Amino acid sequence: MNPVTDPPPVEVHRPAGAALPIVVDSPHSGRWYPGDFGYAAPFERLRKGEDLYVDDLYANVPSFGATLICANFPRAYIDPNRLLADIDEALLDAPWPGAVQPGPKTALGIGLVWRLLGEVPVYDRLLSVAEVQRRIERCYEPYHAALDAAIEGAFARAGAVWHLNVHSMPDDSYERLKLPVKPLADFVLGDLDGRTCGPEVIGLIEAVLRDHGYSVARNDPFKGVEIIARNGRPAEGRHSLQIEVKRSCYADVTRHEPNAGFARVQRALDAMLAALADHVHRTCPTP
Repeated sequence: MNPVTDPPPVEVHRPAGAALPIVVDSPHSGRWYPGDFGYAAPFERLRKGEDLYVDDLYANVPSFGATLICANFPRAYIDPNRLLADIDEALLDAPWPGAVQPGPKTALGIGLVWRLLGEVPVYDRLLSVAEVQRRIERCYEPYHAALDAAIEGAFARAGAVWHLNVHSMPDDSYERLKLPVKPLADFVLGDLDGRTCGPEVIGLIEAVLRDHGYSVARNDPFKGVEIIARNGRPAEGRHSLQIEVKRSCYADVTRHEPNAGFARVQRALDAMLAALADHVHRTCPTP
């Protein structure tokens, strides 16, 4: 990595006006591929791991008084939505010196550092422990430091915080997750089966998206992963919700560019943010 020419690993877009205790983070939309990645998979295949243009879909977040945080690095390089202990030992050339607690995504080759793209290996080599540690230090830790600062700062000011962890999902998500195949909703809202977000919040967001003509599912097939598990404690006024939008609703995944549906999806998300901001004003009169 070159600190002079490379972008920062994380970008923080602060509220345009009066700040509300709303934080939106996009951990998987990064499309800067660091020079030390050393991948062997075809680049076009690697790009299929991106939450394509999700950062652009949510570009208006600051205008609603919310903070937007986006990763610039790709999730295949290192995934901020995993535990640090989610180490895939099959990828390393030596034992990991710290705790190792692989999760279910590791079995699919998509743990903290990705090993597989479906059945295609990301690398034609093993990674060194030092290599993975550098990725943690240069990308993973700065991302979480920025997210923690935004969430804790909002909570300190208002005594409550509303956090949206935003993603996109491929149309063949059930196949990729090796689950029984059925139609995929346009949006999937994940709150770890009711554990990370108050029902009034997820209900409000679901209603707005349905009003804009989109189908919405809850926790199927995506319930949420580590970021909302770490931040969502609704009994304490800490609401954390994962939002997935089906990629074909807004992007041409073959050409890696927005499609004709992009503006419509963005309008729905802007309406969702406006409704959430109104909810926050009513719930927390002096945010």
